Amino acid sequence: MYEHLPEKSLDEEDDNTIKVAVIGKPNVGKSSLINKILGENRSIVSDIAGTTRDAIDSQFENEKGKYILIDTAGIRRKSKVNENIEKYSVIRSLLAIERADVCLVMIDANEGVTEQDTKIAGEAHEAGKGIIIVVNKWDEIDKETGTLEKYKKEIYAKLSYLTYAPIIFISAKTGQRVDKLFDMINNVAKQNSMRVSTSVLNEVINEAIAIVQPPTDKGKRLKIFYGTQASTKPPTFVIFVNNKELFHFSYERYLINQFRKEFELQGTPVRIIVREKNEKEEKI
Repeated sequence: MYEHLPEKSLDEEDDNTIKVAVIGKPNVGKSSLINKILGENRSIVSDIAGTTRDAIDSQFENEKGKYILIDTAGIRRKSKVNENIEKYSVIRSLLAIERADVCLVMIDANEGVTEQDTKIAGEAHEAGKGIIIVVNKWDEIDKETGTLEKYKKEIYAKLSYLTYAPIIFISAKTGQRVDKLFDMINNVAKQNSMRVSTSVLNEVINEAIAIVQPPTDKGKRLKIFYGTQASTKPPTFVIFVNNKELFHFSYERYLINQFRKEFELQGTPVRIIVREKNEKEEKI
């Protein structure tokens, strides 16, 4: 009687399987995208916002690799989360983000980036996930020269904390550019889990210091002793300094930009933890 059950759960797939959560507000086309990829109506597609109440996992494999596609219930604005079933949908969506390696943040091309989109994308960013911004229903937009680049600028202006995330314009309905998603997913997953050797990291840090000197405050200059990578998913670096108070946000941003440039870190958050060298050093 058990012959039709899978031998292992989707969460027990091998390390080469990339978990992809498709997230966004209701009725943006999440289920339509997954159905187009799978070539079957695995997820219910409807014009009624919120049809997909739960997260649905689907295994998928092609020449690019192995994937688990997680279709989530659209996250509604809190003011509209009145019933228990809607609250459960939001919780499931947030759990799907936590489980994912890469999050596809879907945006409706007709509506552009809404306040709700910024909150949903922010959840993936704060969770440290690889992120791709997917603009759906691009086939419904009237285009002229420069339309795509103008649209990109508008997205990055409203999602200023996601300027590291690549943008792709698709149509889940027609399949336009859907096949190009997988190279992007693979690349973003790779960057999100990238590990840099301590020696190479410190070469980049020293070069960055030589280009732009660390800041000073009231005659005291920030001194950076060395750095090491603490973890991946996202890449997180510990920087040891003489005084944490001197490590201003602007210099942190500068170092992150240098790391992105040197290590080609696209589609992933990058985090820096600052420690004073005379502090009790924890294992990292």
